[in-house]
Amino acid sequence: MADVVSQISGYIWGPPLLILLVGTGLYLTIRLGFLQFRTLPYALKLAFSPKRQDKKSKGDISHYQALTTALAATIGTGNIAGVAGAVIAGGPGAVFWMWITALLGMATKYAEAILAVKYRVKNDKGQYSGGPMYYLEKGLNAKWLGVLFAIFGAIAAFGIGNMVQSNTVSDVLKSSFSVPTWVTGITLAILAALVIMGGIKSIGRVTSYFVPVMAAFYVLGGLIIIILNFDLVPDAVGLILSDAFTGQAVAGGLLGTAIRYGVARGVFSNEAGLGSAPIAAAAAKTDYPGRQALVSMTQVFLDTIIVCSITGITLVMANLYGGGLKGAELTSESFSFFLGATGEYIVAIGTVFFAFSTIVGWSYYGEKCFSYLLSDKFLPFYRALFVLLVFYGAVETLDVIWGIADIMNGLMAFPNLVGLIGLSGVVVAETRKFLKVAKEEKEQAKQEEFS
Repeated sequence: MADVVSQISGYIWGPPLLILLVGTGLYLTIRLGFLQFRTLPYALKLAFSPKRQDKKSKGDISHYQALTTALAATIGTGNIAGVAGAVIAGGPGAVFWMWITALLGMATKYAEAILAVKYRVKNDKGQYSGGPMYYLEKGLNAKWLGVLFAIFGAIAAFGIGNMVQSNTVSDVLKSSFSVPTWVTGITLAILAALVIMGGIKSIGRVTSYFVPVMAAFYVLGGLIIIILNFDLVPDAVGLILSDAFTGQAVAGGLLGTAIRYGVARGVFSNEAGLGSAPIAAAAAKTDYPGRQALVSMTQVFLDTIIVCSITGITLVMANLYGGGLKGAELTSESFSFFLGATGEYIVAIGTVFFAFSTIVGWSYYGEKCFSYLLSDKFLPFYRALFVLLVFYGAVETLDVIWGIADIMNGLMAFPNLVGLIGLSGVVVAETRKFLKVAKEEKEQAKQEEFS
């Protein structure tokens, strides 16, 4: 069974999907006039400035909370184990292709968010819901695609966003700190319940504090390594760039191994094109879809260009990727190579933080897919089941479940990408509308400054 599931997963995540994901990002980048490069400073300012929200803004949580909720789901074990897997399979050049995927994926993430806000709906309690299922139904008039996306998303949430993550945490705590798996399971289940039972407002409050702390903890550890060993950085970056176009990069069938694994792990890490993050973006308080879309776009930059780069450069500097180590074990040994036992603890604690944040973020994605298929009245039962499976994942072996979740996660991309391409004209129109407003706001701010 496990072998069959693995083969199906390999097919789903094969070259056709990767080419479609990157191709969609390139297509949107061109249609939007390379917007992600032109507006990144402004987008980061929108995301992190304490500027008061416009009184006309509607939504459940702030721009920043929507961003941190999405980051909670995407900054996960892929940033530690996934990058290591890409370097092992594709060589140092895979890191370069992760960067390329992220830069194009920023346009994809922008388009997802702008459509999520534009086509979101409000229930009788005044709460907002949005994401691919809604813009496929309302924008593309293809409800059947929305239903497919919701089915794939709801199933993936129980696996890749739940049991797989709690299993990773229990393994790390058992191997590094000798914590029994059942203790980890109970602790995670209680913590998850405390956060997710309160819905998106509770999730948004927790992630707004938790995500910056967990990301800073891991990134700071990596930056210390890079700063203390800065003489190794030029050679490491040079090897990443040169290997991207030689050796393994041009071997391995339709796509070279460096390209294939760099793209696959990049997408797996930042989820651009998979359709998950726009579900959080739809809950944001915003007056224009384009404003929140710019904030959402920064998620890919922060996840891959910042966090994954820290891991990738450290791995190449340590040069242990040819010694048979796998995944998180390679990252842990690479950090330990430079920092001793402290490095192992940084990776172990970072893995725990990242995995738990993924559980929190994906709980919201899953429940929104679930409520789209049924109704909000069943959400308490969904949340209760989600919490129980957090415990189950921590104490059981999940080879088959991991494979099924991986398949569902990949299948989410197909209907979502159809929606992005089919509604690209709407994305362009909404972008022009907001950029005009943003220009007027900038001019008005200048006049007020000099008046």
